[in-house]
Amino acid sequence: MICSSSLVMSSSPSPPASSEASDELTQPQVRKFKTSPQLNRWSRARSIRSGRKLDRSVELRTKSGSPVQGEEEFELPTSPKRGSGSGSESESEGNGGGKSIFMVSDGTGWTAEHAVNAALGQFDYCLVDRVCPVNTHLFSGIDDVEQLMEIIKQAAKEGAMVVYTLADPSMSESARQACKHWGVASTDVLGPITEAIGGHLGVSPSGLPRWAPGREKTLSEEYFRRIEAIEFTIKQDDGALPRNLHLADIILTGVSRSGKTPLSIYLAQKGYKVANVPIVMNVDLPKTLFEVNPEKVFALTINPVVLQSIRRARAKTLSFNGEIKTNYCDMDYVKQELEFAGKIFAQNPVWPVIEVTAKAIEETAVIVLRLYHDRKNRCSMPRISKRY
Repeated sequence: MICSSSLVMSSSPSPPASSEASDELTQPQVRKFKTSPQLNRWSRARSIRSGRKLDRSVELRTKSGSPVQGEEEFELPTSPKRGSGSGSESESEGNGGGKSIFMVSDGTGWTAEHAVNAALGQFDYCLVDRVCPVNTHLFSGIDDVEQLMEIIKQAAKEGAMVVYTLADPSMSESARQACKHWGVASTDVLGPITEAIGGHLGVSPSGLPRWAPGREKTLSEEYFRRIEAIEFTIKQDDGALPRNLHLADIILTGVSRSGKTPLSIYLAQKGYKVANVPIVMNVDLPKTLFEVNPEKVFALTINPVVLQSIRRARAKTLSFNGEIKTNYCDMDYVKQELEFAGKIFAQNPVWPVIEVTAKAIEETAVIVLRLYHDRKNRCSMPRISKRY
């Protein structure tokens, strides 16, 4: 299974891990959703990516100023025994039956974590079925060679792979040499692309982590723009303050539970001011929706069966019961409301209609932003009256 734990290493060596029974780690329970098979697969994949503390029983034995001594004999420490198993227990069994991937960063670890998750997405077919379970561990804020060596020794002990994003070339080189010396599989995510861009621009990289004191404008204008966009989007949620629609960069519209709010928040975190307007059958939409630039409006639609399933789950969280008469989850009403929304979309052909069924928020956001920037930059593109 995939486990993820975000750890910031201290500069002092870690004490040996306890072998008490309390350190036994249980697998997280997988949540089950009554939705489509594809959504169930996504849910299982996400549930597998839960947390497990890393066993850090290795002692630090490196010499200051020299990350790897070629003549130093390094003996991999043995794993602590779990339960009543024999001492010949394999590393994969000690790790709960999965291989480990260590993600090491001198910053927040965002780049390494997302790169690994993107790559693991290519193995969902075996991760979901637990044919090849994986444990991932994130080590962020690693800016000292001794800390780095301790992590790599632990990786050697567990037979783990090391994926690192280290801006300092000397740290990156130390990681490469140490992994080679101790036979640890490793990948430098940041180094090759940094060198390639440096060669293309004809300048040398700074070699400083993104949040290092030497970097200027830690809190840049872009950062405050994202904060402003998030605040705007929250205030404009669910059709609130329709008089401010002209201030939005992007306007989303669709029936209830078609994913407008989570998509709005995701786009806001990227710096876009987003408003969303719900479509309710026989309820007039705000006039300002038809007065703004139609190229800012994006319509969302969804399969009625999936929508009904989502609404039923929502009704349970709101404690709807038989005493409360509502057609919110009724299939006939769901279909009628989608047809009602479809007629509005047809009357506004400039609005692209995006089918969100079985799409992750990130996938829908990619479509919205592609169309948004194509329109903003007046790029040539196909007719937009089709569904995406």
